[in-house]
Amino acid sequence: MSTAAATALQAGGAFLIEDRQAEEVFTAEDLSEEHLAIGRTVDEFWKNEVEPHLDVIRQQKAGVALEVLRKSAALGLTAIAIPERFGGMEMDLPSVMIAGEHMAKDPSYGSWFSAHTGIGTLPVLFFGNEEQKRKYLPRLANVEILAAYALTEALAGSDALAARTRADLSPDGKYYVLNGQKMWITNGGAADLYTVFAKVGGEKFTAFLVERSFSGVTSGAEEHKMGIKGSSTTAVYFDNVKVPVENVLGEIGRGHVIAFNILNIGRLKLGPAAVGGAKHVLAICLKYAQERKAFGSSIAQFGAIQHKLAEMAIRLYAVESMVWRVVGLIQSRLQAAPERSADSQSQLQALEEYAAECSMIKVYASEMLDYVVDEGVQIHGGYGYHQDYAVERAYRDSRINRIFEGTNEINRLLITGMLLKRAARGQLALMPAVKAAFAATGETAGCGGLDEAHGLVRNAKRIALLMIGIANQKYGAELDKQQEVMMSISDIAMEVLAMESSLLRSRKLAASGKGAGAADMCAVLLGQAMDRIEVSSRMIIGACCSGDALHKSIGIVRDLANYDPLDTVALRRNIAGRLLSAGCYSV
Repeated sequence: MSTAAATALQAGGAFLIEDRQAEEVFTAEDLSEEHLAIGRTVDEFWKNEVEPHLDVIRQQKAGVALEVLRKSAALGLTAIAIPERFGGMEMDLPSVMIAGEHMAKDPSYGSWFSAHTGIGTLPVLFFGNEEQKRKYLPRLANVEILAAYALTEALAGSDALAARTRADLSPDGKYYVLNGQKMWITNGGAADLYTVFAKVGGEKFTAFLVERSFSGVTSGAEEHKMGIKGSSTTAVYFDNVKVPVENVLGEIGRGHVIAFNILNIGRLKLGPAAVGGAKHVLAICLKYAQERKAFGSSIAQFGAIQHKLAEMAIRLYAVESMVWRVVGLIQSRLQAAPERSADSQSQLQALEEYAAECSMIKVYASEMLDYVVDEGVQIHGGYGYHQDYAVERAYRDSRINRIFEGTNEINRLLITGMLLKRAARGQLALMPAVKAAFAATGETAGCGGLDEAHGLVRNAKRIALLMIGIANQKYGAELDKQQEVMMSISDIAMEVLAMESSLLRSRKLAASGKGAGAADMCAVLLGQAMDRIEVSSRMIIGACCSGDALHKSIGIVRDLANYDPLDTVALRRNIAGRLLSAGCYSV
């Protein structure tokens, strides 16, 4: 993969304080033929092996999903990230993302796949010692054993470190005795290997590799869920389970490092999964809109329906642009590392560098998919509310994504918190940029001509920096207690990433003579995103300023957020027309 050439090395969070050129970012169009071949392989597998069994998988017929998963292992799809010496394919990060996107047509089966290959297998891959890797990775690669990740508890959801599951060392020092209960464990009812988090001596948060075969391990009944009904979700119980000391994963008392890094990877992977799901629903809606007749014509001819179809694609385009930009940044950092091939520590460091961006993708992507499926139901009208139609199921299946991998509220708090921590550690020159933004408040904000789009992005960054500065001046070290302000700052930062990623991709496409649809989608997105930034800024200013300072700050934001409106009706009609002609999402 050529991301090293295509993507400039950039510090995590630096998109807020640095400008980039189109040729410096990685986009979906930069994927190699090898990457695209993976997508085609997954599509063929889905058509031949998954789709014929989806009905019984959704009904949770025992063993069917696991049998299909093992068939995917024969193609290497469950071993893409695993090194060859452990029976894997040892392919790059974009390959993992491509497989995840194309496996996202139905989350009931997709959850089996993603939980096993992601949060189930990656703890061993990234944190296992050599003996643990040799013992488990080959069996995980071919799905001889199924993996699950057991972190959440009834009273420890978002606050994972409040776990009550306990591990006590035996008198002879040969094993730990685990007692406790985990909740909402994906693959919980069928897994053979669990990564379990418990507190050693009731204090030291630690990860353990626990086999189902260990005496005292049981899983509860399948939970009755709103969506992803074909996935396995159960409680898992540990009653005096003897876990050999050699099954401690990582270091005693350092379980949080494993927990948070694995969740970070999950947040990134949720991006392409949401993209794949949204593309599938959009294609269904395009087909239905052309077939459904009302008032003498197909509803696809109605402006109200075209508006919805176009907006679905615009938001999808933004997320897709963000995902591949961040994947390119991570992959470029991996390629620049001295031991880039199979060094798990290099991979973790690269992912941790862009932890804030991973959280942004998780939030933005999950909310994009929720919008797409919601409008999908609306386009179908009454039929969209009926269980015989795919959009009804997609609507229910989508909702979990705003809770998975840390709720969107938690991730919004993390985004601002991580950016400020990076600044405090000297890893991101955020505060000098904030000072520069304040110093430039008297300068003209407008930017016309061919650079107007870039001017909007630059002004969005200036607003983001000003809001960080205003909030920091008001609350200082106590800012983390002001959750509403923290979340609004994160919303602005996400919009900046979406705006710039979308613009640079559209310019990159234009330079190659392509992407008329991308240009239209980007034009609409930039204005909408700036409107949302202005709303979030008003909330922050209202919470942090008063009197003359409030009026001055509002005036500055109003000036920076100002732009000449475009004919978005015509742009959306153009976008919808291209989509309807293609019958699927396209740029």
